[in-house]
Amino acid sequence: MNKPTSLRFEAIFFDMDGLLVNTEGIYLSATNEILSPLGLEISLNWYIQENLGKGLSNIEIASELARKKGVSEDIIAQLRPRRNRRYGEMLKTHVSVVDGVQDVLTALHGRFIMGIVTSSRKDHFDIIMEKTRLRAFFDFALTADDATELKPHPELYLKAVEKSEKTKERCLALEDSARGVTAAKAAGLICYAVPDTLTRVQDFSIADKVLDSIRDVPVLLGV
Repeated sequence: MNKPTSLRFEAIFFDMDGLLVNTEGIYLSATNEILSPLGLEISLNWYIQENLGKGLSNIEIASELARKKGVSEDIIAQLRPRRNRRYGEMLKTHVSVVDGVQDVLTALHGRFIMGIVTSSRKDHFDIIMEKTRLRAFFDFALTADDATELKPHPELYLKAVEKSEKTKERCLALEDSARGVTAAKAAGLICYAVPDTLTRVQDFSIADKVLDSIRDVPVLLGV
C-alpha cells in the first residue's frame, strides 16, 4: 500500500451508509417492520438524532419500550436477529449508490490508499458490495466485525490508520453523520462531513469542512 501522491493526503477513509450508498432509510424501515406487530415504532427524528447522530441502538430503545408493555424476553431477544435478517433481504432489492459516488471513486482511485470504515455488520457490507460493485475501488474495508467498539468510538478509524500504513496527518475521513465525524476526530483525523438528506440537521461543528456533495471532494483534493 505505498501509492505516492503529491497531495496533502495519502489515504482516504470512507464511511459507507449514507455516504456511498442509500441505506439509512432501508435500515429504519426494516427496524419498524419488525417492531410494528408489537405496536412500537422508531420515529424518524429519534433515528436521525440518536442513532445516526450518537450511535444509540434502535433495538435497545425498542426493547426497553417492549418490556414496559409486558412483552416476553423471548420475543425481545429475537428483535435484533429478525431485524438484521430483514435488513439483509431488503438490501438485496433496494440498495442504491449515492449520486456522484461512482464518478468520485473513479477520479480518486489509484491516487490514494482508499478504505471503507463502517459500523455495519460484515454480512450486510458484503451484500451491499455485491449489489453495487463498489468494492473494486478500495484497498481495504473495516466493518463492525473488526472492532469491539463502534462509532462514535474511534477504534475503527485507529485501525484504518494502521491498515493504511500512513500517518494520521496524511489520512482524510469522509463522513455523513455526526457520530462518524466524532469517531474520526477522536482518532485524530481530518474529517470532511458530507451530510445526506437525513443527517443535514445534525451538528457538524467539529468537522474540518462541511461539503454540499461528495462531488466536491476531488476538487478540494486537487484531482
